[in-house]
Amino acid sequence: MALYLLVFGVCLLVIGSTVVILLTTRTPRYRTESHHLLELFDKALESRVSESEWHTLIGYPIRHNDYLESVRRRASRLMEEHGRHWQLAQGKPLLNATGQEELRALRDHLSARMALQHA
Repeated sequence: MALYLLVFGVCLLVIGSTVVILLTTRTPRYRTESHHLLELFDKALESRVSESEWHTLIGYPIRHNDYLESVRRRASRLMEEHGRHWQLAQGKPLLNATGQEELRALRDHLSARMALQHA
């Protein structure tokens, strides 16, 4: 009987501590900030970004900042309209010339907005 109570107590302790840990911890979240987008845009303009890196950051919705979400959507639209998926593996830019110009303008606008917010 003592062995039964010992096993029952240990199991209760392990299960109880697991439940407490699961209730008190939160799921990890990635929060995209403006400097992340600027780094990605710079890499894309210098042809140093991979397609998977682009889609990982641009494909993740930004819920905490409406302006950054609109920039992300615009960048996604640029990829749809001007993306060159098949030529990226050959060392060519991610976007065609028109897309590069629009991405540069988007990057400059985001950078200017960040400068105004920090001033």
